[in-house]
Amino acid sequence: LFMGNWRLTLIILASIPLSIITAILVMYAGGFTLNTMTLGGFALAVGILVDNGTVVIENIERHVGLGERLRTAILRGTGEVGLPTVLSTFCICIVFVPVFLLQGTAKYLFSPLSVSVCVSLVASLALSFTMVPLLFEHLMKGQLHDGRSGHGAAPPSPLAGGRLRGLDRLLGALRAVHLGFEAGFGAFREAYRDALSWLVTQPKAAIGFFAALAAASLLLFPGLGRDFFPQVDAGQMRLHVRAPPGTRLETTQTYFSEVESAIRSIIGVDQIAVVLDNIGMPYSGINMALSDTATVGPMDGEVLVSLRPRHRPTAGFVAQLRRELPRRFPDLQFFFQPADIVDQVLNFGQPAPIDIRVTGLDSSATYALATRIAQDLSSVPGIVDSHVFQVPDAPALTIDVDRALASAVGASQQATADNVLVATNSSAQLFPNFWVDQRTGVSYPLAVQVPTYRIGSTQDIWTIPVTAGMGSEQHQLLVNVADFGRARLPMITSQFNIRPVFDVHAGVQGRDLQGAADDISKVLEADRPPPDKAITVKLSGQVETMIDSYAGLFTGIALAVILVYLFLVINFQSWIDPLIVLMAVPFALCGVMWMLFLTQTHLSVPALMGTLMCIGLTTANSILVVTFANQRMALGDDSRAAAVAAGTTRLRPVLMTAGAMMLGMIPMALGVGEGGEQNAPLGRAVIGGLLFATFATLAFVPTMYRLLRQRHFKTTPQTVPVDTR
Repeated sequence: LFMGNWRLTLIILASIPLSIITAILVMYAGGFTLNTMTLGGFALAVGILVDNGTVVIENIERHVGLGERLRTAILRGTGEVGLPTVLSTFCICIVFVPVFLLQGTAKYLFSPLSVSVCVSLVASLALSFTMVPLLFEHLMKGQLHDGRSGHGAAPPSPLAGGRLRGLDRLLGALRAVHLGFEAGFGAFREAYRDALSWLVTQPKAAIGFFAALAAASLLLFPGLGRDFFPQVDAGQMRLHVRAPPGTRLETTQTYFSEVESAIRSIIGVDQIAVVLDNIGMPYSGINMALSDTATVGPMDGEVLVSLRPRHRPTAGFVAQLRRELPRRFPDLQFFFQPADIVDQVLNFGQPAPIDIRVTGLDSSATYALATRIAQDLSSVPGIVDSHVFQVPDAPALTIDVDRALASAVGASQQATADNVLVATNSSAQLFPNFWVDQRTGVSYPLAVQVPTYRIGSTQDIWTIPVTAGMGSEQHQLLVNVADFGRARLPMITSQFNIRPVFDVHAGVQGRDLQGAADDISKVLEADRPPPDKAITVKLSGQVETMIDSYAGLFTGIALAVILVYLFLVINFQSWIDPLIVLMAVPFALCGVMWMLFLTQTHLSVPALMGTLMCIGLTTANSILVVTFANQRMALGDDSRAAAVAAGTTRLRPVLMTAGAMMLGMIPMALGVGEGGEQNAPLGRAVIGGLLFATFATLAFVPTMYRLLRQRHFKTTPQTVPVDTR
């Protein structure tokens, strides 16, 4: 619609895949991989890649329209836009510099996205001054006549010979559409010129309107809600089931069969693809502490549910199971854990996004406080699955080796403990052994263990044989060298800085993470332990990482604005012009907040990344307006005429850049594809920010230019970047 020539459109489109391919090669050399974040960066960059080529083509067309020879027009047109194009591209790249200053998960997630965007833009910049002029010469030779530009001219059809008349008619229809669009756009431009002419003479009205818009937008910020990352519907659920401590594995298995049947009846067999149960101790036979689950004993287990394609929302099933399962099985404890890899990474291996660490020397008092906190959290709106991770009172059988008696028969405490462990839990951990199949080369672990059915009572444990000593063939029964007792002991002991710690885990449902964290802080303040107990309580987990990431990104946004301003000061050799350029940035932030509010999207790290992108794009578009206005003032216009001319002349390229970017963001904003929910806030933030920022660039920036630049502040041509877009 804007170019009006399929050849010019082809030139611009050719630069997009070449820029992305170049970026992929550079990133491959730098050790980056193709993943969700880098592909998201490429999707983010597609809309911007159109801009540089469009700038060069439009300026070359202008010189051709002035009657210059084609090659001369290419050389002059390309050279004139070099500085402002480089300036705009670098401003977009500069806003991503603070991303590399982040720490933790956010840095590793968004550094590849930033690199992919910046490398693509630099590649597009290089192609705009090499490939684009070359293609223009070869494809447009003989197509531009009589000084007519491609915007208003109807280039002759290459298919007019009569062979492909159907396609020729299609091109004719497209040309008719373009001419109609040009007529409508011309009328719109004249209306815009009249409105802008009035607006620049009424700066107080303009400032009042935009100030009211900014104030209204700020009121939205507290109600947006903040998450670390959006929830992704991976079509999986991971339900942890805990029976009372001391439950035997056989009984736990029976419980799980009943729970699995209940899950199938609640969700529906037509929605479930696979149900997998993991019951008992951690899965590792080499290291019993190696586990990313909350399983600590035979009464624990997990139910992994994988849903069918085109299933109903997983969050609805999770909420339904949270309501129904405790009602049907009051003796069991249920809580959900992250099922997809993204949430597991964000939780740093913790089974819940909220982890409250209660640390103290007195284990009993510490556990009592942790239990009270877990109970109080259950009454907080949006907090679900609150529980204490550790099990401190599981029934246990104690074995006290009589050292004197064991020494008399040649046994030792170490040998006794090893024999009990091998008999009850196999030799895999103490004496790992492997057998290699000579035919296939596959190694298999070999373990020795007393059959489970042989140990069914305490009397069976008493008769476990104990080796008398190294190399000795004499054995003693365990009952002969040890005393037995019963106690209630913790099934797992956790420590933090050598002090016992109890973890209170909880999840969030139907609420933003930051809002839940604020209410949790109030609960922790109410349950603050007395100073004489020497107990500390700390809110950690994903909440802590989110707070650190938000602080880094908010600082990064401020730093990006400062860096862009200083960069523009160096280029413009002025303190006023860069300030005018950045006048549209606050309204980009307003647009982000309005879009998130209207789409009911929480503020998140991806949304903040989209905000960074908006700052760069807004700055690039404002540079077009201010640069041309400076050129008009250098030619003798006053600030009012220069502002109106700049807005009117730059209307087309600004709308083209913003429109291409917003159209490119629509699929991302809709969350199309697997895991599309993760980057949807980014796309929505970019679209909303550009909507408001484009309006501010074309209305508020010229008005402020008229207000701040008076006739006696004229700049000389030597201090003004040349841009004839």
